[in-house]
Amino acid sequence: MTSTEGAPQGVITAPLLRGQKALVTGANSGIGKATAVALGRAGADVVVNYVAGREDAEKVVEEITAFGVRAVAHEADVSDEQQVVAMVDRMVKEFGTIDVLVANAGLQRDAPITEMTLAQWQKVLDVNLTGQFLCAREAAKEFLRRGVVPEVSRAAGKIICMSSVHQIIPWSGHVNYAASKGGVQMMMATLAQELAPKRIRVNAVAPGAIKTPINRSAWETPEAEQDLMRLIPYKRVGDPEDIAHAVVGLASDLMDYVVGTTLYVDGGMTLFPGFATGG
Repeated sequence: MTSTEGAPQGVITAPLLRGQKALVTGANSGIGKATAVALGRAGADVVVNYVAGREDAEKVVEEITAFGVRAVAHEADVSDEQQVVAMVDRMVKEFGTIDVLVANAGLQRDAPITEMTLAQWQKVLDVNLTGQFLCAREAAKEFLRRGVVPEVSRAAGKIICMSSVHQIIPWSGHVNYAASKGGVQMMMATLAQELAPKRIRVNAVAPGAIKTPINRSAWETPEAEQDLMRLIPYKRVGDPEDIAHAVVGLASDLMDYVVGTTLYVDGGMTLFPGFATGG
């Protein structure tokens, strides 16, 4: 364990993932960026995936390598099978293997159901659900090929799916997004059931309201943030680092017996606070 003297409050400093190789999709901003940086801080070498914004991705790489680990940026659309295969192949060639997959890439294309186009529906499902499937499939192949390396980890590999509180909370005007995250939950649980006998751990993190570019309008003004407090018993909007810390924990051997679980990081949003006074 490294010293925490002088470290910012709440920052993970222990090298929980020293020597491990991690891939984070959608890692050039928001939750993905915070997660990639946290994994690097915890000792992992990191592939920073992005689909647009190379300069931002390279800045994330610089931030990660400052911890004395390796990092590279890789452009790939996670909904494109061949691009995902090529990305994991490159990672295995350059880093030797993959130990941790964080399937984070996601997007929204919001509209009322009567106005939502098939293209809007399909794009969200392609990225948010199919993209996670493709990345998990390719990572699992390498985990199974390599098996457990005890000096690195007790598990042969870790897959962490980025879900949302909307895997269980309906969200009017966002049917494509909510459907994709509901799909992520069942995909994660099914993969966990299938892969656990091979010592591959599959879990999910479900963020609530987090200050990211994808939902800026919900928190960027004092009025909007105050309105959001109605939904959050803990009375603060989450930061990307809140999610990143949860991911690092799930990826580490500290959580080796956690399999097929969704960890809600939501300030209590899934407690349905509207019922706190009897509904």
